[in-house]
Amino acid sequence: MNHDDSVLLHTEGRVRHITLNRPHALNALTHAMVRRIDAALAEAEADDSVTAVLITGAGERGLCAGGDIRWIHDDARAGVGAAMDFWRDEYRLNARIARFPKPYVAIMDGITMGGGVGVSAHGSVRVVTERSRVAMPETAIGFVPDVGGTYLLGSAPGELGTHLALTADAVGAADALLCGLADHFVRAQRLPGLTTALAGCGTAAEIERTVRRHASPAPSGELAAHREWIDSCYRADTVEEILDRLDNSGVPAAKQAAATIAAKSPTALKVTLAALRRARRLPGLEAALDQEFRTSCVAYARPDLVEGVRAQIIDKDRSPRWTPAELAEVSEDEVALFFAPLGARELGLDPGSRTTGRGSRTTD
Repeated sequence: MNHDDSVLLHTEGRVRHITLNRPHALNALTHAMVRRIDAALAEAEADDSVTAVLITGAGERGLCAGGDIRWIHDDARAGVGAAMDFWRDEYRLNARIARFPKPYVAIMDGITMGGGVGVSAHGSVRVVTERSRVAMPETAIGFVPDVGGTYLLGSAPGELGTHLALTADAVGAADALLCGLADHFVRAQRLPGLTTALAGCGTAAEIERTVRRHASPAPSGELAAHREWIDSCYRADTVEEILDRLDNSGVPAAKQAAATIAAKSPTALKVTLAALRRARRLPGLEAALDQEFRTSCVAYARPDLVEGVRAQIIDKDRSPRWTPAELAEVSEDEVALFFAPLGARELGLDPGSRTTGRGSRTTD
């Protein structure tokens, strides 16, 4: 498959369809795909005959598993620096999606993770199904949530976002709705009917009514029942204290979360917690993306990213050797380096006002 058909474009009625078309790689995003999606959105925005955009993933397994991390691994290992150009364009695309002036309908069916969240959860109409598995799994590979993930998770109710960011856990439809990562639940068997119905919609209001007509209540999730210990434990100021609270909570699920977190990159964990807390104080999505570009560029040059991808994806031995190996060895000064301005290399998205993304921080 060449790059030209890794993203398929066509129009049905008044809806412009964008289909991620690398099913053999779970539709993982390449740089060429990011550029093609961005160009398609620019065209759709300027075309008065287009009412809305619909993004889906080819194949049966999911919308998108994220960025092409094998390629990022190879690029980082060789020190080429192409990944930073990829992230620059990817994060700009995330911002474009958030401020797209027409309905942007994302079908988050199946696996929707990392970069897949970036091309879906910033949209105006986000649909999950009973097959959805939504996650920001970056800490598992020695990386830090990006593509606006710190903004989205930082805006989730209570400390749910902190739990998902540190554990890298995937959630189903109900929990994605609870966390503000999606808007509607539509059963997978109803998606073809929804797609057909959307083609005839001429306004944003008609799009919304049509989606609601095909939607139904999601099956029960898991996180709502755990809110008490999640909010209590993850409210702590440091990763070490969070782990201590989880371990001593007396709740089996909390103890399991502690074990899950303890296996992740100590550096990634501390930077992720700092990034989430900082994101809550930032004016909006673009400012968070600017911050994420800084953390990504620093993580790129550190050994944990290459090692994490090796352990999880390349060799699949699931035994990463983190550097450093212990939380106590990651100082506050080390964490601060991830947030230092990049000078001329800054992403430079934050205009102070462009968009606040998917709404303001919730506190319930």
